[in-house]
Amino acid sequence: MARKNKRKPNDLRPVKITRGYTKNAAGSVLIEAGDTVVLCTACFEASVPRWKKGQGSGWVTAEYDMLPGATSERRRRNRTKLDGRTQEIQRLIGRSLRAVVDLDALGENSILLDCDVLQADGGTRTASITGAYVALCDAVKWARREKILTASPVREAVAAVSIGKVGRLFLLDLDYPEDVAAEVDMNVVMTESGKFVEVQGTGEEATFSRDDLDKLLKLASRGIKQLLAEQAKALRKRIG
Repeated sequence: MARKNKRKPNDLRPVKITRGYTKNAAGSVLIEAGDTVVLCTACFEASVPRWKKGQGSGWVTAEYDMLPGATSERRRRNRTKLDGRTQEIQRLIGRSLRAVVDLDALGENSILLDCDVLQADGGTRTASITGAYVALCDAVKWARREKILTASPVREAVAAVSIGKVGRLFLLDLDYPEDVAAEVDMNVVMTESGKFVEVQGTGEEATFSRDDLDKLLKLASRGIKQLLAEQAKALRKRIG
């Protein structure tokens, strides 16, 4: 199948990471992955959940949602109870970021990440993880400037990407039409040191072989290395 913008199977969508997108949050990032746009903010709190108090360690958690106009058909706001998909995604984001943070070094402090999808065209959860990492780094920098932390608790970078098999093609960074057409759909979260945080893989009315899995993970690793480079590039820029 022909890909939008003449992308090759192993090409990412164009990625843009803008730091300091809003003024009030300790960390704020707008991440654009093709036509998927997510606002990621990180707020620092000098407290932890009740069940963590007195343990001397901190907490990192996340919330995720889509704005009503993020898709072609208006989506209702989550006013009362979160749907299963939303809960699953925000737990994934939280797990992914906690994997690279030394919670003991954070002390009894919390970093709260909010990922709000402004525009969705596939890969919203993976873009949220990639952007939230940068927002978290800026929140930590803020805490160090404020003398709340003496050192960074961030051990290494983390990013995520989607991959899939459409017909005989193995595709990196699926947009929505590709995601719908995929026989195999995966999301991979990986750290800078090459360790996996999570691999979510599903055969959509199909099965996949071990060889397929190896090819998909190799493709994901390629894409995540590029995303890690984009994160590092964004974090080197001066803001404000």
